[in-house]
Amino acid sequence: MSAAGPMLQIRELHKSFGRTEILKGLDLDVDRGAVVCILGPSGSGKSTLLRCVNRLETVDAGWISVDGELVGYRRRGNRLYELPDKEVARARANVGMVFQHLHLFPHMTALDNVTLGPTLVHKESKPVAEDHARELLGRVGLADRASAFPNELSGGQQQRIAIARALAMRPSLILFDEPTSALDPELVGEVLEAMRNLANSGMTMVVVTHEVAFAREVADTVAFMDGGVIVEAGPPRQVLEHPQHRRTGEFLSKVL
Repeated sequence: MSAAGPMLQIRELHKSFGRTEILKGLDLDVDRGAVVCILGPSGSGKSTLLRCVNRLETVDAGWISVDGELVGYRRRGNRLYELPDKEVARARANVGMVFQHLHLFPHMTALDNVTLGPTLVHKESKPVAEDHARELLGRVGLADRASAFPNELSGGQQQRIAIARALAMRPSLILFDEPTSALDPELVGEVLEAMRNLANSGMTMVVVTHEVAFAREVADTVAFMDGGVIVEAGPPRQVLEHPQHRRTGEFLSKVL
């Protein structure tokens, strides 16, 4: 595994909860600077996959690497050894995540929500963290709301704050877990626009989404996931307009 290879590599990934196997030997590569959009029915394992990449869930078998580094493990010879929690937390800072449901701290301003991670994890000074945070708030179109509290912001604005917060950690990869599904329809566009701008900046992104039009426009690769594996992946036009797998075609016929 070389840092010159794909930003994200996943091989033979397995994950079960009790007796229910969710991920069943999943493989995926994501090139540096690429946007991969993952589509699929509920229960196909999409969110579990992202949580494994960010080490919010441990894996049962297989491995994941981000930027050439194994996630959660160190390899010695042919064996993998689990890392201590402190090392896992340090590595997790390299992967940003934006969740479906908002997780902003309600008692903190937008600026403080964005600066918290860099000051705690990266030990940045407050002035440096705040300068970077204000730059990021500007990138997501919220430079004028730095002093606002979450309850003073719309759902779309809060989700854009969450994107800025993920970027504040200077990650190599950002994961999005259906970031617009909890928003009112009129607020979806502003979040997708922030994500579109982020993709255009060259950030490596893996996006679990039901926004097919966004996937068609922004993704370098669309992957269709079903039954715990990726059954089909390729350029958006190929997968969305000429699916090769029966399940992909069935799913798209219902959502398009």
